[in-house]
Amino acid sequence: MKKAIGLAMLIWAVAAMSRADAQPAKSGVERLYILNCGEGVAGDISRWSPGVNEGKSMNFVDNCYLIKHAQGWFLWDTGIPDAVAAMPNGLAPADPKAITWRRPKTLAAQLDQLGVKPSDIKAMAVSHTHPDHIGNVEMFPAAMLYVQKAEYDWPGANNAPRFKPEHPVTKLDGDRDVFGDGSVTILSTPGHTPGHQSLLVKLPHTGAVVLTGDAVHFRDNWDNRRVPSMNASKEQTLASMQKIADTLTKEKAQLWINHDKAQRDGLKLSPEFYD
Repeated sequence: MKKAIGLAMLIWAVAAMSRADAQPAKSGVERLYILNCGEGVAGDISRWSPGVNEGKSMNFVDNCYLIKHAQGWFLWDTGIPDAVAAMPNGLAPADPKAITWRRPKTLAAQLDQLGVKPSDIKAMAVSHTHPDHIGNVEMFPAAMLYVQKAEYDWPGANNAPRFKPEHPVTKLDGDRDVFGDGSVTILSTPGHTPGHQSLLVKLPHTGAVVLTGDAVHFRDNWDNRRVPSMNASKEQTLASMQKIADTLTKEKAQLWINHDKAQRDGLKLSPEFYD
């Protein structure tokens, strides 16, 4: 009798474990917040559109995006360093044609307004490793960082590494479904830098959105397929623009251009959100 009871309990335990294993992981994006991660003025935007707009100045913005997924918080890009907020004249570039950046709101303050602690961010990704996108990566030292291997291995100034070696990292070689449910997909879009990437987010009500990173800098460049002079590869940039265009068509997605102030001014900023 004891053997029979023991066998029955073992069968029940195995069945219970099987049922638990069969439970699907929580899925779906619940909210997307657009965070103000910098505002600036470019001295001469012809460096982003060669042969056009010579000597023309333009206002730029720098966005970060905080995504609340059923499996946890995910951050896309980290913007200009929060320390710039304390600089009354902003962060001036070495090249006067480039962007003088200011930080009207810190990333830390915007997260705090939402009740999100840096330690709550379990995963993050950066579009690429230019300073206006990785300025606050180490605010989240334990968050898993998703970055293309080509970007991670790309030597920085004086061959310095682009991230702290101890920061947890997942090096990608192409696209990646972050949560395994198709709701947040990193798209490999090289060209601006060797391992540049963009992000496809599928929201339950808003629908699909592609966050460009710097695959394109403003709408006119997108419409005319203009490639900045400083890009790592013109051919890869154009191929990545086409990949994004194909994704927009396939997913019926909106295109959100990271630095385009005119577009950003028409979107809801945190603490408002898209769902």
